[in-house]
This record gives sequence, C-alpha cells and structure tokens, in this order.
Amino acid sequence: MNENKLERPGRKIFRGVVVSDRMNKTRVISVERTLHHAAYAKTMKRNAKYYAHDESNESHEGDTVEIMSTRPMSSLKRWRISRVVLKAAK
Repeated sequence: MNENKLERPGRKIFRGVVVSDRMNKTRVISVERTLHHAAYAKTMKRNAKYYAHDESNESHEGDTVEIMSTRPMSSLKRWRISRVVLKAAK
C-alpha cells in the first residue's frame, strides 16, 4: 500500500469486497463506510459500488481487495484493483 502511494501521489485508495466477477477484466467492488449522524448521534453504514479494472482476472467474488483511482477506462470504470488483500474461502 505504501509503495502505491509513493508511485502515485494524490490517488484515492479504498478497500472493499468483490461483489461480481462475471465480466472479463472488470469487477464490481462494494465499499462500506461508516459515518456519524449529527442530529441523532448514531453510527450509520453506507455502501457504494465501484467498477474496477482487473487486468489479470485474479480476483473473484468474495475477495477483499484494494482499489485505486485511475483515468477513465470506460463509461463506468474509473478504478483499478491495486492488490488482493484477502482471498475468499470456498
């Protein structure tokens, strides 16, 4: 992770779970974030889906991956998988 930051400064990096691996060289990643509600003082969870480029098709559904922002590769893909953090148990 530190190597990517040194090579590519200013890039956003998120960690999420692969939701879909049905497309060739493209994965759908679900990133969960927590936020604190100002009025109700409650911790809430929010999910966002990102389309990420996976050149070698190495990640599969259920894997935890790290994605990094990149140039637009298609109408939906603006991210790429920088590394697979944890493989899913099958």
